[in-house]
Amino acid sequence: MHQAEDILMETGCLLPVYYYNDIYMMKPTVEGFYANLYGTKFFQYASNGDSTTLHLQLASEPDKLDPALNSSVDGACLAAAGFGGLYTYDANGQQVPNLAESYTVSDDGLTYTFTMKDGLLWSNGDPLTAKDFEYSWKRAASTATAADYSYMFNGIEGYPDNLNVTASEDGKTLTVVLTAPCAYFLDLAAFPTFFAVHQASVEGAEGYLAEDGSIANPGAWALEAGFVSCGPFMLTEWNHNESMVYEKNPNYWDAENVKLGRLEFMLSDDATAIYAAYQAGDLDFIDTVPTDEIQGLIDSENPEFYIVDNLGTYYVCFNIKSPLFDGKTVEQANAMRKAFGMLVDRQYIVDTVGQTGQEVATTFIPAGMADGHGGVFKADDDAYTYPVDGGYYSPEVDVEGAVELLKSAGFEFDANNMLSASTPITFEYLTNTDDGHQAIAECIQQDLAVVGINMTIKSIDWNVFLNERKAGNYDIARNGWLADFNDPINMLEMWTTDSGNNDVQFGR
Repeated sequence: MHQAEDILMETGCLLPVYYYNDIYMMKPTVEGFYANLYGTKFFQYASNGDSTTLHLQLASEPDKLDPALNSSVDGACLAAAGFGGLYTYDANGQQVPNLAESYTVSDDGLTYTFTMKDGLLWSNGDPLTAKDFEYSWKRAASTATAADYSYMFNGIEGYPDNLNVTASEDGKTLTVVLTAPCAYFLDLAAFPTFFAVHQASVEGAEGYLAEDGSIANPGAWALEAGFVSCGPFMLTEWNHNESMVYEKNPNYWDAENVKLGRLEFMLSDDATAIYAAYQAGDLDFIDTVPTDEIQGLIDSENPEFYIVDNLGTYYVCFNIKSPLFDGKTVEQANAMRKAFGMLVDRQYIVDTVGQTGQEVATTFIPAGMADGHGGVFKADDDAYTYPVDGGYYSPEVDVEGAVELLKSAGFEFDANNMLSASTPITFEYLTNTDDGHQAIAECIQQDLAVVGINMTIKSIDWNVFLNERKAGNYDIARNGWLADFNDPINMLEMWTTDSGNNDVQFGR
């Protein structure tokens, strides 16, 4: 995997900025809420004093609510509220049974057999059995569904279209056959792409099939409120770009321990408006804080302001098919991207925008990622030494080094290390409308301008941004990745050519 990371970072397509932590604000009345290292937030056991309603903000308009099609962190939080997997995470970050009662694994580590809880129901009262998981996993893995995360099933025999996942005739057990032992398989069983969906709802939705019988829109069933789900809450109202309401699902297997009756979401990425609503008491929980308020909250030791650990990396990605690299050899394009990375002052971004003690990132794999052998992946040892102080970029700005790389790519400079007018560099930086992301974009813009690079900034709505970046309709874009489980393969296999998360367009 170190070799794979070497290959990835050699392209220069990923410019790491910092390793994530997470911030949120929460009223003292809120108890029982928890989050995990992967950014998923769990509200099923939360309470809010005497109120049975929690008013909160996680993000703006979600891109997809079908758990098989989602690839965003806010979407994963909504999936955890509305759906469920065989396993889930508890408040200590440990995997615990959810819709499954237990599991066994064969001596060779290749066959998992999950036993379902008794009496499981969908939100509409239909029985929920292992057959629903057989359908859901095969659907999510299939080429016809084209889920971004389909590759996460590639360790199961028969991937992608003949997945060796079989429910017993009575629907009590689900048997899964792997191609090799997988230490993180329970993490996968707790991941949204592996959640159960209701077959009749999926396949009965208007727009699901094209006229020729092929699948036209696999997520057509989850575009409006009222769809069948199986989690602690169910979506009952959705005013697009404004609000969502989730109500307690009386058919949830652990409904007796779900204290809240309603989750009322404000859909916005306007940090100032969100913070004002929180200050006014209109919101009990917010996932966004204006950049210019963070330091004051830290200095005052505000007990409602939380900084928690995450496992992931904030980074910038380059579209290798951008016209910016037209006429350049592979080596020259790599040199250009690496040069841009050497010009960015990561510590300044952490100090002035992040402000919550983030660690400067020097490679894509985050600090603290496990190596699968009881150690830490991002560490030098007898078998491997990182190129530069634990990464591929120095934490320090290196203007001279960047200029030399750009010269090797065919660009000319004057005596003051400014780009010649005969070889300009101009491109657009794509980001979503959020003051923190905008501030980081402006920092990068100023850093690149030091040598005369002209970067313009384009900000668009979150759900539009996700799809534009995925489609490769950009030159350079802000990006971020929170690990889905604690293993470096999660940060590496997303860059294979056929991965739906391959936003830089490798191999396309």
